[in-house]
Amino acid sequence: MFMRAVIQRVANASVTIHGEIVSAIGPGFMVLLGIETEDTTEDADWLSSKIAQLRVFSDEAGLMNKALQDIDGAVLVVSQFTLHASYKKGNRPSFIKAARPEQAIPLYEYFVSRLSATIGKPVTTGRFGADMQVALVNDGPVTIIMDTKNRD
Repeated sequence: MFMRAVIQRVANASVTIHGEIVSAIGPGFMVLLGIETEDTTEDADWLSSKIAQLRVFSDEAGLMNKALQDIDGAVLVVSQFTLHASYKKGNRPSFIKAARPEQAIPLYEYFVSRLSATIGKPVTTGRFGADMQVALVNDGPVTIIMDTKNRD
């Protein structure tokens, strides 16, 4: 099993719930996080560290050499159980591999706290389980998919 993240380099991003913006960031990362039933704090530690150190921001020469901390970037994390959709049978995806809220919420919160500690600033979030409208301006575009099963 594996924890999965879709990381998008953004110029800005926000989460709106019932017409109210609950989170918004400027330049940084929008992270969609999917948690499976077998995921552990070790997975969250590895993934949060990897995201914090990901060098995809442009340096003075225009090369992707800078990490979040180098640009004083922000992070918005949104839970996304649909990242673990199984679509092998039929056309309606199954989410059987996604962790149930009682397991996923504590691990999601742990991931957010570890990422915040690693980058040295608060990480904003959506609201777990809420019907959210997520808006973002993908910068580049740069989108990276990571999961804890493929650590190479």
